Amino acid sequence: MNDLIQEMEIYAAENDIPIMQKEGIEFFKQLIQKYKIKSILEIGTAIGYSAIQLASLDSEIQIVSIERDEERYQRAVENVAKSQCGDQIKLVLADALECEIEGQFDCIFIDAAKAQYIRFFEKYKKNLNNDGLIVSDNLSFHGYVEHPELQMSRNLRQLVGKIKKYIDFLENNDEFETEFVKLGDGIAISRKKH
Repeated sequence: MNDLIQEMEIYAAENDIPIMQKEGIEFFKQLIQKYKIKSILEIGTAIGYSAIQLASLDSEIQIVSIERDEERYQRAVENVAKSQCGDQIKLVLADALECEIEGQFDCIFIDAAKAQYIRFFEKYKKNLNNDGLIVSDNLSFHGYVEHPELQMSRNLRQLVGKIKKYIDFLENNDEFETEFVKLGDGIAISRKKH
């Protein structure tokens, strides 16, 4: 399994594919164990890196993961087949904003198009169990969110602006309370208020 993880890390680095930073994935794995999470909906499979790592924590964990990029999806299918968790991970080739996913999950993991985070959150919160978590990655976006003085292209500035909007959306959300963790590339953990 470690060989596969290493292989995926190298492939991601060589092909400029965003995967969770090591510190972030380690923290996420602890979260899964702490809250005894058994079902995860992942928005943004990429090459299956986080899905495989999370599924390997416990044979009871079931993951549904959505990816719209066909090449990445195919790579994820190959990686999941090589892992020992093939029967725990269901991969869906679709645009997460256009498909419908049935069922309830203990955790919804948002790690796809940053500009769509609010829409993903609003669309899929109905699939969250009452005591579940919504985990969002990349809220620091390589330090650009905290350091607006850094040189950025216009597109990057717009993207950083959208991530800031999402952070505001979480901070001012009446339904959910959110904890922000400065690990990896910045993670938010949102829980329904009771």
